[in-house]
Amino acid sequence: MVFLPGFLLLALLLQVTVVDLIRIRGVVPDLVFILVVFYAFWKGQREGTFWGFVAGLLEDLVSGHYWGLNAISMAAAGYLVGWFETRLYKESRLVMMVLTFLATVAGQLIYYLLLIYLQVVISPGVALTGVILPAAAYNALLSALIYRRFYRMYLRGWFRMSRL
Repeated sequence: MVFLPGFLLLALLLQVTVVDLIRIRGVVPDLVFILVVFYAFWKGQREGTFWGFVAGLLEDLVSGHYWGLNAISMAAAGYLVGWFETRLYKESRLVMMVLTFLATVAGQLIYYLLLIYLQVVISPGVALTGVILPAAAYNALLSALIYRRFYRMYLRGWFRMSRL
């Protein structure tokens, strides 16, 4: 049986090794973020926030840049997505695609605002059109491609947490 932490570590490993090979115009999908969105949508706000924070910390540790920003932005995105747990149709790829797009925009905007707070100057136009919207579109398209398989795995219990 494979559990969520194992999937997070696998997604992180793929993120730092293979995903750079599918870069389009400088934008790469965020596999760890997509997994957090899936899990938050299935389990709700509390789990989404917690695992978003954990996944964000892992990404921060690997990247070495601005420690904590990914943790905060992913936790916020996990919380927002978790709000839709009982409100939307979970079997739909289109719903997941739109939700992933909106979650990526929200998470990236939070990350951008935190960068501004740290006095990192990036033009809002460049941030929006060069990073946020392309990353949201890429994550949304990738989520539509892989969601059905992960949803079936979720239904079979692959993402439940073991009780020690």
